[in-house]
Amino acid sequence: MDRCKARLFRIWVILVVLMAPQVLVAQNISDLINKAGMQRMLSQKIAKCYFYVGKGIRVKTIRAQLNQAIDVFRKNHAELKAKVQDSEVQEVLSFVDFSFQEFDDLVTKPYSQKNAALVLDLSETLLETSHDVVLKLEKLSGKKKDRIVNISGKQRMLAQRIAKFYIAYQAGFKDSNSVYQLEEAVKEFESNLAILRADKRNTDRINFLLNKIGNQWKVVKGFFLDIRSGGIPMMVFISTDNITKIADEITGQYVEITARNQ
Repeated sequence: MDRCKARLFRIWVILVVLMAPQVLVAQNISDLINKAGMQRMLSQKIAKCYFYVGKGIRVKTIRAQLNQAIDVFRKNHAELKAKVQDSEVQEVLSFVDFSFQEFDDLVTKPYSQKNAALVLDLSETLLETSHDVVLKLEKLSGKKKDRIVNISGKQRMLAQRIAKFYIAYQAGFKDSNSVYQLEEAVKEFESNLAILRADKRNTDRINFLLNKIGNQWKVVKGFFLDIRSGGIPMMVFISTDNITKIADEITGQYVEITARNQ
């Protein structure tokens, strides 16, 4: 009998150990979705900065932003790898390791058209894999309410994506795909903004911030879409960074709301 009890106790201990990582995920899921979503934005921001530096625009300031974005990407990636024990997520994160190593190497080298083409491609790869991590974490949470963190976080990425394709076009990547991707990012941003505005959990602060983005968006949207004319790269840089900053605060607000309701 004692042996049986001892065996059952050992089995119980093993089950507790195996289940512990999933408990950690459940407790921090919204924050992890936020960080994974931030990786999407950083993939676009790093590429954007590389093109701005290549164009010789505010080189010292923008290079500092590029280096900071790389550091944050590394930090977030390390945290995701440490805290998420799900095998499917770990598999995707391993692929991010490989892609980011090459990406990091390229954006810290002197600008060239050849490197810039690779930076564009790799920024798309990192975006796709980071988005896959978000979706897998969303699925792990099993809660539809975490979707709002994903959507809000995606606004940060879309703002940086618009700036990336805008400056890439000015840097000589004048293919139809650059124009198409920018226009699609504008459409998705507006669609997501409508979804966020309709969320019933919005606080006064969230509504204030959403209106702030909406008002700024009305002013700058036309400049984003006028990609072929060019001539206003710093306006695009500043306005998209402002929108990203506001969207980041909104996402943080949704993370807090979701955590309180768990």
